[in-house]
Amino acid sequence: MIDFNNVFGKRPWVIAGPCSAETEEQTLETAKQLSAKGIKVFRAGIWKPRTRPGNFEGVGSIGLEWMREVKQQTGMLTSTEVANVKHVYEALKSGIDIIWIGARTSANPFAMQEIADALKGVDIPVFVKNPVNPDVELWLGAIERLEKAGIQQIGLIHRGFSSYEKILYRNAPLWQVAIELKRRRPDLPLICDPSHIAGKREYLFEISQKALDLNVDGLMIESHICPDKAWSDAKQQLTPEDLQAMLANLVVRHVNPEGISLENLDELRYRIDEIDSDLIRLLKRRMAVSEKIGKYKKNNNMTVLQPQRWDSILNKYIQMAEENNLDKDFITKVFQAIHQESINVQVKIVNQN
Repeated sequence: MIDFNNVFGKRPWVIAGPCSAETEEQTLETAKQLSAKGIKVFRAGIWKPRTRPGNFEGVGSIGLEWMREVKQQTGMLTSTEVANVKHVYEALKSGIDIIWIGARTSANPFAMQEIADALKGVDIPVFVKNPVNPDVELWLGAIERLEKAGIQQIGLIHRGFSSYEKILYRNAPLWQVAIELKRRRPDLPLICDPSHIAGKREYLFEISQKALDLNVDGLMIESHICPDKAWSDAKQQLTPEDLQAMLANLVVRHVNPEGISLENLDELRYRIDEIDSDLIRLLKRRMAVSEKIGKYKKNNNMTVLQPQRWDSILNKYIQMAEENNLDKDFITKVFQAIHQESINVQVKIVNQN
């Protein structure tokens, strides 16, 4: 069994290497440079699940020979992604130390079950990336399949979520999803993959820092000796030198720093708890009024949804948010959720016999 605390030392754990193993020279040289900078675990994609055919889908099994060379020449642990049973068997046969399961695979319960069955009786760390869609239950289900197969060393990788909307990053971070899974399974280590969230190297630092501020255990970052010439995901990779510089600038915070009194923090938390309790009571009162509105609409044969009314309410509170230095997107989400629940209450009332 691998003791990650012994392997990595203090937080954050760092797993680094190219998106893809492209050539033996590129793989070994990247590993040597990363090892010289203190990286203990080398990552490289051998098989690359791609959205559309025709793109580079990895060098295949020959890359596993290069990974063996990495291990022999640098002493680093090696890790790669597996997407099916064949990948599992080949990775294990080649002595890969750590495997991870990608977002497309973790979203497929049938594929997860086949991989879990292939791993029965194997003592190897398995990290599970979040599914492409923000579904905590689906992510948790992938983990539980591995646990039922007897896998003892399971970790989580937060790599962001696909989005139809145009956003700054390649994948939407949706930190709350990772936080919720960590709340349910505090026993499992959680690392962040800022490369796949960012999509561009200029965003890697801010995402990595946010992840550390949220108390993740480590980072999986793509690093290539010549990123601009990478065969896959060129824009999101760093040179080993740039990776070292970025890591040096990250601030690592602690849950309970030694020698620090938490008295003032506890007082502030108590005030937050009081305000949150007030919010619950106010929401209860608001939904009681929504019930009365639902009865009025039912008695007068009115539609539940009144678009002009909702539009005016939302615009009003967005303006108030800006006047009070509150983020308008946050306020929009809050009132959309409240409005949807109010609609649910009213629909239930108008459909009562």
